Amino acid sequence: MVTVTNTAGYKKEYDFAELPVPGPMQRSLARAFAARSRMWSGHKSASSYWKNVGYFARFLSQLENVPQDLDALTAAMLKRWRAQNVSTVAGKGTLYMVRTLLRHDPRLAVGPVAEELAKRIPGVKPSKQSYGEVERERVVLAAQRQFRSAWLRIQENTRLLDDWRTGSLDEDSREWRIGQILDHVAHTGDVPRTVGSDGKARITNRRLLGGRPPENSWGRLFLTRRELTALTVLMTDRFGWNLSVCERMPTPTTAPSVGQSMSVTYQIQVEKRRSADGMWFSTENITDSGADSPGRLITQALEATAPARVLAARIAPGTDLLMVARRHQYGRQDHQDLDRPRPVGPLVFGVTHEDGYYWALSHGLGGSPFQRTRRTTVTREGRPLQHAQSTHESVYVLPDDRVQRTAQKVFEAGALDALTQARVVFAGRYAEGPAPDGQETAVAECADEASSPWPAPDGSCGADFLLCLACPNAHVHPGHHPRLAHLHQQLESLRSVLDDRSWTERWQDHLLRLDDLRTKIGPAAWNAATTRVDDNDSLVVRLLTNGELAP
Repeated sequence: MVTVTNTAGYKKEYDFAELPVPGPMQRSLARAFAARSRMWSGHKSASSYWKNVGYFARFLSQLENVPQDLDALTAAMLKRWRAQNVSTVAGKGTLYMVRTLLRHDPRLAVGPVAEELAKRIPGVKPSKQSYGEVERERVVLAAQRQFRSAWLRIQENTRLLDDWRTGSLDEDSREWRIGQILDHVAHTGDVPRTVGSDGKARITNRRLLGGRPPENSWGRLFLTRRELTALTVLMTDRFGWNLSVCERMPTPTTAPSVGQSMSVTYQIQVEKRRSADGMWFSTENITDSGADSPGRLITQALEATAPARVLAARIAPGTDLLMVARRHQYGRQDHQDLDRPRPVGPLVFGVTHEDGYYWALSHGLGGSPFQRTRRTTVTREGRPLQHAQSTHESVYVLPDDRVQRTAQKVFEAGALDALTQARVVFAGRYAEGPAPDGQETAVAECADEASSPWPAPDGSCGADFLLCLACPNAHVHPGHHPRLAHLHQQLESLRSVLDDRSWTERWQDHLLRLDDLRTKIGPAAWNAATTRVDDNDSLVVRLLTNGELAP
């Protein structure tokens, strides 16, 4: 028997005598399980390992020669075990967990069995992918609409309750009577009820409240489970927190915002129990500086859960969790997941993937949104969020289809840009001096105007003078260097005064040809040419960049 105690102090027992293997094998597996359990913070990991130990035990029990203990395992047995599991996602997880346990036994540290255990288990591509932009907008919009409606409802009724408590309402008015009911709800978690002759309790003031639905009764002060699910979706989308982080999150505290009298900075304690070396806690500072700031969601969450948090602290002093909702049917059996916060009276903390599934179903969305939303946020932020860099790359970024599609576009754009730059080169010929029959242009010497790639209607060249550098008829000699070097400087300076699109369309190709020419001439000769720029060179370059020499 192995007992695993989670961080909340709850115990769970695992009876290895139930496994269909010989006693020595049961005891060895129990020792390995106990050794591994020191790294677990909850029962979820223990139960996962226990389930897979059961699979391994049944596999061994069906062999012709059942091994009596772990030291009787053979490489052939493990090869067969591997072949039985390696082809499925679940099977790869089983292989990994069983291998982890077996390595705790020193008898399997060397030899053929150790070599078989050392074989790499193929990675598993995540079953959940990040959302595309349209999908994400649908999910977030549904969550925003539902949570905002609940937040406004609770705010309105909280103000009405405050007015009743301060005596600001006319006694026996409709508002005063509702305020009295709200005070009862705030203290008990439910509206007053009357037991009928059939033994059923019904809402006493149903007509006054406007009906029986939660939003007309106890929901005036408390979020429903669906509304808390919507808030959790928004938290996941904004901050990348997973469900276990949200359900254990204490009420945020505030810190002064330096120089920002209208802002408030929240200190959020994030608990990540799967972190290595027991480093479970970290603090995130999130500022509410306006409607579009990240901290505004925290402010709204605090306001929407305030009455429930006050009630929870009254029923169970010391309870101070942020993500709280009221159960629809108070009195039903509590959930049996001892790793999650326990309910307090009619209140529950956090949500589950099952809640996410039913929430998505109610909005016409496919499946629980939490894993995909978290993956979307992590890939959008481009950095680890409550996980290691290696996990960020191997689990979130590299296997994600949307990231791969985006990366492919980047690679294609880069390749196209490189190809473009490779094609945009000086197309003329470099000469040592002027040709006897050459004709000077603004930037080079033309060997044959009549054979221009850009002929004019009259048979002459119809090109912009800057296109001379793209023409095979162009000759450039040292006498052109000062003007070309100065032109190069001026085109570079235009980057700072033009937007990227305009500069790229008008000047990029010309600069690339000058870059190519500078490479062919050599940096030393090119830089020396800048010292020989005269007034005529400056005038011609100014006319070129102003477009005054264009045809």
